[in-house]
Amino acid sequence: MSKKATKARKKEEAPREASDAGEETVRAPEEDALPDVEIVEEAADAGNEEEDESLRDRFIRLQADFANFRNRVQRERAELYQRANEDLFLELLPVMDHYEMGLKTAEEHDAEPAVLDGFRMVYDQFAGVLKKFNVTPIDALGEAFDPHLHEALTHMPSAEFPAETCSHQIRRGYLFGEKLLRPAQVVVSSGPPETAD
Repeated sequence: MSKKATKARKKEEAPREASDAGEETVRAPEEDALPDVEIVEEAADAGNEEEDESLRDRFIRLQADFANFRNRVQRERAELYQRANEDLFLELLPVMDHYEMGLKTAEEHDAEPAVLDGFRMVYDQFAGVLKKFNVTPIDALGEAFDPHLHEALTHMPSAEFPAETCSHQIRRGYLFGEKLLRPAQVVVSSGPPETAD
């Protein structure tokens, strides 16, 4: 039998107690109305445990949410940095192309060796900066055509290169790390030219 039920039964059976002098005394109503101290402590402990468990769960969820937020912000920052670099390099690559064409033209027209050496030094420095930031050129000439790296402008017969090989490179391509920054523009060989019988 529970403590509450025992207490209620005693209250009904003996509302009055005999004193030593033979007189009956009436119990004060406040004594019956007071709750049992042990029951109150147990209820308080159970309530505190439930509240502690609830707070613990909320704290763990908040920690997980914050970790997810921090990871998302770091990932977004890295993506933003990557996109900004790609945009900058895409603007610089045409300058590099024109510089290469100018250097090639100067070599073909027998420019002064001191001028050519100066231009080569600047070109090498520019290429070094691109390499430092993990921008690497794609040399397609003589390579098998790869649509993931090359952009075919046309097919032409070639006695020098077999079919489906890059016979001419119109514009150099570049990789930014493992990602294609700009495809190489190429002419693809369609095989040896047909001879008329």
